Amino acid sequence: MHRQLLGALALGSALIAPAPAAWAQLGEAPLLPVRAEKDSGRILLTLPPPDKDGVSGRFLYASALRTGLGSAPIRLDHAMNGSTEILAFRRYGKKIAVTFENPAFRAGGDAEVQRGARESFPVTTAWMTDIVSTNADGSTVIDIADYLTRDSVGIASALNAPAGGGKGFKLVDALSAADAGSVKAFPDNIEMEAVQTYASDTPGREVSNIAPDARQVSFVVHHSLIRLPEPGFVPRRFDIRSSANGTQVFDFAAPLGQDVVYGLANRFRLEKVDPAAARSRVKKPIVFYIDSAAPEPTRTALAEGVAWWSQAFDAAGLVDAFQVRILPAGVDPLDVRYNVVNWGHRLTRSWSYGQAIIDPRTGEIVKSSVVLGSLRVRQDMMIFEGLVGADQTGRGGPNDPVRVSLQRLRQLGAHEVGHALGFMHNFAGSTQGRTSVMDYPGPNVLLTDGQIDLSDAYADGIGSWDKFAVDWLYADPAPGADPDAAADAKARAIHEAGLRFITDIDGRSPETPSPWGSMWDNGADPAAELVRLMEVRRVAVANYGPRVLRPGEALSNLRRKFVPVWLLHRYQVDAAGKLVGGVQLEYAVVGDGRAPAVPVSAAEQNAALDALMATLSAEALHVPDALVPVLSSGVNGRGDPQFDTEVFRNAGSAAFDPLVATDVAAQVTLDTLLAPARLSRVYAQHARDAGLPGLETLLDRLVATTVPPHPDAVQRRIAYRTILTMARTAQDGETAPDIAAILSDRVERLANGLAATRGTGSDAAWARGTGRMFRDPDLLARELANMPRTPDLPPGMPIGGGETGWFDDL
Repeated sequence: MHRQLLGALALGSALIAPAPAAWAQLGEAPLLPVRAEKDSGRILLTLPPPDKDGVSGRFLYASALRTGLGSAPIRLDHAMNGSTEILAFRRYGKKIAVTFENPAFRAGGDAEVQRGARESFPVTTAWMTDIVSTNADGSTVIDIADYLTRDSVGIASALNAPAGGGKGFKLVDALSAADAGSVKAFPDNIEMEAVQTYASDTPGREVSNIAPDARQVSFVVHHSLIRLPEPGFVPRRFDIRSSANGTQVFDFAAPLGQDVVYGLANRFRLEKVDPAAARSRVKKPIVFYIDSAAPEPTRTALAEGVAWWSQAFDAAGLVDAFQVRILPAGVDPLDVRYNVVNWGHRLTRSWSYGQAIIDPRTGEIVKSSVVLGSLRVRQDMMIFEGLVGADQTGRGGPNDPVRVSLQRLRQLGAHEVGHALGFMHNFAGSTQGRTSVMDYPGPNVLLTDGQIDLSDAYADGIGSWDKFAVDWLYADPAPGADPDAAADAKARAIHEAGLRFITDIDGRSPETPSPWGSMWDNGADPAAELVRLMEVRRVAVANYGPRVLRPGEALSNLRRKFVPVWLLHRYQVDAAGKLVGGVQLEYAVVGDGRAPAVPVSAAEQNAALDALMATLSAEALHVPDALVPVLSSGVNGRGDPQFDTEVFRNAGSAAFDPLVATDVAAQVTLDTLLAPARLSRVYAQHARDAGLPGLETLLDRLVATTVPPHPDAVQRRIAYRTILTMARTAQDGETAPDIAAILSDRVERLANGLAATRGTGSDAAWARGTGRMFRDPDLLARELANMPRTPDLPPGMPIGGGETGWFDDL
């Protein structure tokens, strides 16, 4: 009988797999004979007789969290995977050891060559137990229950990480136990669970905000024992020009002249029914299930967005190769047989991510899953209500925040499933008209007749880069063709078509050099888009007021919704900043005809400086006077961490401090512009080519913009933050010594000029006091260390905590 029918039988109302005797009647046995004794708690596995090396079977082993912590800073999420291992049961006399093998280090060739590599690197003995009984055929019975209570996910380390403030968490054996009632056995996998409890007398603020008793926190950990994939999977070598993720291996038998270290692209096994046909159905399609825990209309929006990938597989000639379904009632989303988009909850907004169980020997994806945070879409709603007003909510028009948020959710579902399919980010997609769902998309907020327009906020459908990515990774050539040569030809063709690819290493940090790799940006010209977005921001701030709130909503929420409106430009600032000292580069291999890296032109760099300086003007950073009383509404009731972390610091109690908003927005641009790596590139590029902007030019323009002769209150705050950031950068260990010297000299010259100011009144007093502080090394050191005077920048990414953005993932 087919395994599909067996799976259906195992998914009955009681979720109980057939007893071992029943397997013989059905024609297939479980992966291993297993007997779960609910009364004693024992989970008895029967292992095959050991081979000549003492190994009683090799399997893939994976773990995941059935229950999570619900914390953004501490990543212990429902459905989060642990590591994937090659697990070998190895007999030592009267004991059986669980050993994790080390397939990353290997050698091709004969048995002795392979042994040499194998014995040069360690394995991990994760657990050892006494044999319960030995059968006549040499098979052995062990009780695996205690193994299931070990910390396989790394829970203790996560709980003790600085992000949560906790210390001393340890696994408590007396409060941990395997759940014999959880066991399910199938032909290719066995699923088991255990409760694990971790205790600490210093649990920290994050766990204390969530757990009933923060001193003792329990998790249900899911364990999967999986049959090793059958032979026949054809590995694909990682290519720097593709966006496929890879599993790194070290092959010590590589011929001289070839690399020992290389990557195996991660992908599902996808085989055409007719390998010679340009278009063909596949033997086993990739199916993703949408967690039924996601409510409507979220569930349908996710299914629609994830299904975009079917467009890419179809374009690659793989007919019906990618499918999306709603997870049926009774199906366990952690069962290794199902690829699931999981819907989870955390105390505050946070990242979503795609993950996979991968055979480390070959790079084959055995199971993929996605973890989505439910608060992300609600943060989107808050932002769009802040831009167009809550009175648009539910009206169904182009500016309806519900409509736009669901479109964003479709993109998020497609993005995270892209990771689960084996693809990395492509942050250049937004610079070429949305060529990839693997970008982080900033909403394309338009101005139409002077009004905010969200009608084209997000794309609808898969991108041209994504179609290339699927074709490169999944569409194997016809029989007899060289797969590596075919993949190389596709990589060359996509370059000739002009599509860009920039991933995390060159796109995530604001100080990286590529002008095309940024997060949450838009437009083919980053500087021009910043200028345009500042006008959108001006209109949004001018329109801001109680209309952005729903009926009955606390007026204090105006402070929360104001932050993403005031900082609407924050990520486009990073994108424009990458033009300054920028380098146009590509991922290339020898002989593929790609151009060497070249600096961004002087005209583009100067245009970026113009746009960035405009973001530091007093006009751009002045909170309208009429908004200050509106933003000063009181807050009452218990503290709300979703509110408290997302507002600007007040001037005591409920009084809104507009200069804090000025300070924070100025810091956004200054942090980008004065990043040590950027200053190094600007300094070096001018030394090579005097026609390109140099460090002195950058500093001259910055000082002229931010330190005017007779500053008002807003300009003083901008000037103070500018000089302090220059001083801080000069003392940053990442700043090159010659650049630090130039910055220090500029700070000293500014300080001397300010200290020499004559006259009376607040202008002169501010100038002299500021000058004295920056001239005195002790006063300056105290100021640099005085963090309370530096307002916190409310979290942006993602629409959460963790890594840092208004709109996405890992």
